[in-house]
Amino acid sequence: MSTPHIDAEPGDFAELVLMPGDPLRARALAGQVLDDARQVNTVRNMLAYTGHYQGQPVSIMGSGMGMPSISIYAHELFDHFGVQRIVRVGTCGALTTELELGDLLLATAACTDSSMNRERFAGWDYAPAADFAMARAVHDAAQAAGLPVRAGEVMSTDWFYHPDPGFIDKVAAMGVLALDMETAALYALARQHGRRALTLLTVSDVIPASAHFSPAERQSAFGAVIDVVLPALMATAGE
Repeated sequence: MSTPHIDAEPGDFAELVLMPGDPLRARALAGQVLDDARQVNTVRNMLAYTGHYQGQPVSIMGSGMGMPSISIYAHELFDHFGVQRIVRVGTCGALTTELELGDLLLATAACTDSSMNRERFAGWDYAPAADFAMARAVHDAAQAAGLPVRAGEVMSTDWFYHPDPGFIDKVAAMGVLALDMETAALYALARQHGRRALTLLTVSDVIPASAHFSPAERQSAFGAVIDVVLPALMATAGE
């Protein structure tokens, strides 16, 4: 049952997979939150683990950086391993000072400068959105816990170092809250496969303020909210 990029067997992955970009973050998160965690993939060092959280199976796997990379892994998880829900747990660069370092951002939708979704959608512009039930559950749980959470649109860009010096201002002027590099592809793949997806981002950079997490802070960014987020996600399994 292994695929070109995932050397695993049927049943090795839970129906819910959390996907940080960094495989080392996946390893750290699995050690933090999963009981009886076992490693189920090492191909290309894209580490994946499956264990239990509060008695329920959960998997955690790195996605790599960018839309082509997450598309490979999400496609194989949906198509070959029976995964029903993928939740990207990553970081983002905020485009507004209304967001602060460490805030949680729920990506309700994702615009993009990539052509991947246009090619997927017969040349039309596809507007991928989050799974509403999961987004609502996480947002409500975060608010109830007093966590700084915001919901809104992100821009999934192919560029980390964009050649257009006006790029940031153009995107911010349209009300987009933050930049990431994966969400638009993940949301479209979920729709293509009839599955569900959500992106939860910790603000690691506030671009207008030139504020940034350190590498160590970035790697552990999502850990502080996991005990709020995971129960909310698990409660939406049948919705």
